[in-house]
Order: sequence, then structure tokens, then C-alpha cells
Amino acid sequence: MSPARRLPDGRRTASGSVGTVPPDASPAPASRPSAPPSPTDGAPPPHRRLGRSGLALPTVSLGLWQNFGDADPRATQREIVLHAVDRGVTHLDLANNYGPPGGAAEESLGHLLARELRPVRDELVVTTKAGYRMGPGPYGEGGSRKYLLSSLDASLRRLGLDHVDIFYSHRFDPTTPLEETVGALATAVRSGRARYAGISSYSARRTREALRVAERLGVDLVVTQVSYSMLNRWVEEPDPHDPAGASVLDVAGAEGLGVVAFSPLAQGMLTDRYLRGVPDDSRAARGGPLRPAFLSDANLDHVRRLDGLARAHGRSLATTAILWAMRDERVTTVLLGASSTRQLDENLAALDAPALTAEELAAVDALPADTGINIWASRSSDL
Repeated sequence: MSPARRLPDGRRTASGSVGTVPPDASPAPASRPSAPPSPTDGAPPPHRRLGRSGLALPTVSLGLWQNFGDADPRATQREIVLHAVDRGVTHLDLANNYGPPGGAAEESLGHLLARELRPVRDELVVTTKAGYRMGPGPYGEGGSRKYLLSSLDASLRRLGLDHVDIFYSHRFDPTTPLEETVGALATAVRSGRARYAGISSYSARRTREALRVAERLGVDLVVTQVSYSMLNRWVEEPDPHDPAGASVLDVAGAEGLGVVAFSPLAQGMLTDRYLRGVPDDSRAARGGPLRPAFLSDANLDHVRRLDGLARAHGRSLATTAILWAMRDERVTTVLLGASSTRQLDENLAALDAPALTAEELAAVDALPADTGINIWASRSSDL
């Protein structure tokens, strides 16, 4: 039997490994260990308030977009999640279509919640989203009330929960009135199936419009989740369709909307993974969201320049990328994926690194703000 899992304040989750505890077994009560956490574990992430809401999130969160499908070892998934919680990464982000297949990531976390994390459920922030294709026919994607609420119910069944902490509209749906989409989010909150509501990958104009609709409906939208990295700075760019020509970050800051930044490592491009080409076992070689076309000579030249700058300051490229995404106080947290506990620890080392220098920030600003890797722009907004 594996040792009990420990939260940063010393309390522990239930002991036992997935697959050895009967599904109907009562969870072990949380207990306090006799010794404090090892200093080699590193300090837990600090927290930032999610916009004007009362919810605080760790500055680094765990995203389950990649590495939590049926083809990925369940034991490795377990190790990653439990190690993240041990390190104080208590925000676990999902969507109904994460896997593959869709729903697999929620099912995986559901097993852990039922068997090992139940005693500390109230100290976790579990979030999910709906909007992308999950099934055939007209009710298998989008922003309709029917799709969003039925998807949320299915997510709760997979997770084994009666509520999630944040439920997002995963993408703007131009075929559905915003009143209906935001109204579905309001229903999710009022019915107790979600504690908070948010949006993801909405342009500045659509973000502002969604906020006005939410005001009329008497519900708070507290967060927007957006792709953001040194190679993908679309949220800083003025939106020509917005009445004030504002950016997503401008609107979020003015409206008190929290910002969750996903893909701060540009799906691995901002690591040492692709500095010398495309490895055969890499995500780009296997196919998927990181397309080989993104690894153009121009983009890889940018990455190598950033790597050289990072090394000159005694950092890894990944640490530099994480610190860069966290530099703006409007960003509440950055979502990081992990394929192993070692990779998670390497990324969490950014929390102990000094802030970026003016030279580093200027060097990043000298690069193109758009390197053509934002696959979410055309699929989920009117950018």
C-alpha cells in the first residue's frame, strides 16, 4: 500500500492505490503526520485572487488536457495528480472532451477523487468546460442550453461529484445567442452544479458582451481561460471589433475578471524538447494540436534565441516561459500539463526563481507577438 498523500499544510489524503480500494469503501479520514513536509518538496505555490471574486487559486495549476487519455498509463496519471496535490497544486482543470477519447480525463480524476482525494475535496478546485464536439448530431457541441447543461451533468457523473468549482463555456458559439449560453452558465450556478461560471477563448468583444449579459441575468462571470505564451500573445492585442479597441487582458483588468492562462509552454515548444528538431516520440511527431507546421524555421529560431537568453541568466527555457506568463498580475494562474512527476517538479521550480530582468522582458517584446500557433482563435472566437 502506498503512503498517505500529504497536503502542503501537513494534512494527508486517503492512503491506498487506485484499484486496491473497493469503490464503495469509506474514505480514510485525513490525519496529521508526525513530521512536517520535507523541504526538498519545495514550497507550495502562492495564491492569487481570481479577479474580484473571493476564490483564490495557486499561481500554478494542473491541466489534464494531455496525458490523461485511455492510452496513457493510469498509474502515471495517479502519480502526477497526487504529487501535484502534495506540492500544493490544488487547482485541477478539465474539459468534457479531454482524453482521448472525450471524457477519459474526467473519468481518471473521478477514480482518484473517489478512492484517494475525497477527504480533501473541499480544498481542491475542480473545473471543467463544455463547447467542443463530444457527440454526433446538432446537440454534440456548441453553446446551447441543451448541450451545456447535459454536458455538465455527464461530467459530474464521470467525476463522481455533485458540483464542480468552475464551469466554463469552452468556446464562443456564433450560432447560439449569448443570452442562451450565459443563461445556461447561470442555471449551472443557481442549481448548485457549479460554484462559479467562466468563459474560455472569447475575444475581447465577446468577453465584454458576455459580461453585460451576465449582469442582466444576475450572475457573475468570474474568469476567462485563454491561451497565452511568449509565442502567442493574442490576449494583449487590441480587438478591432471591441467598441473600445481593448484587448482581452484590458477587459479582464477593467471588469475584475480572473485570467487563467493555458499552454504557457506553447505545447512544449518553449522547452528544450524541440531545440534540435522534432524527436520521433514527441507530441508533434505523433500528431495532435501541436502541428509540425508550427515548428517552422522562423519559430524555432525564436525559440533558440529565447533559450540562449534563458541560459545566459541561469534559467531553463521552461522556467523563463512560466515566469513570463506569470509576470502580469491580471493573470491569476498558469495551467501546466505534465507527463511525469519529474516534469511537474521541473516546472514548479519556476516558483523559486527570481523574476525576469528588464533585458529578458525586452528581448521577448522584440519577437513577433503572433507566431501562428493559436489554434483556438479561428475555432472558438471571432478573432
